[in-house]
Amino acid sequence: MANLSITNLKKGTLFQLDGVPYRVVEYNQKVMGRGGSIVNVRIKSVLDGKVLEKTFKGNETLETADVTTQTVQYLYNDGTNFFFMNEETFEQFEVSADLIGDSAGYMKEADRVQLQFFNGVPINIELAKNVPLLVTYTETAVKGDTSSAITKDATLETGITIKVPAFIKQGDVISVDTASGAYRERVKE
Repeated sequence: MANLSITNLKKGTLFQLDGVPYRVVEYNQKVMGRGGSIVNVRIKSVLDGKVLEKTFKGNETLETADVTTQTVQYLYNDGTNFFFMNEETFEQFEVSADLIGDSAGYMKEADRVQLQFFNGVPINIELAKNVPLLVTYTETAVKGDTSSAITKDATLETGITIKVPAFIKQGDVISVDTASGAYRERVKE
């Protein structure tokens, strides 16, 4: 493990604290008199998503986190686990549904996602920022009532339901923001 100076804890940096990998969410350094400094960081556990506030003194060092990322293809799920495959090595990975969480609503079979590993164990999945999904059911808009300010529910091919503008119809492919679950735009065929 390489050591990491606290002054390198920029936003997005991964490191280990007590054997747990964290990602820096916010970074603030205060320089004190006589060359000392204090670093205040907000960090998020890569394992369970818990957010902590931490303060480190200028000469402290931390361990870098051995987190690697692989592009994998989503194969299928059996309700308990999700199965992925590295398309280059054909190695398959089994990830619990608990770890996938709400991300399941934005993945369909054959999609490529980023799977993160800590010490060789899958710990997190990163989706594309926006994903195209097919609208499998939505109410038909009332004629003349198709302004984009009016929204309605739409069920997507993965089973999730989101709010969409009134002009969206069954069979449309729409772009969905995976961070917020919000409709972005209709995808042109």
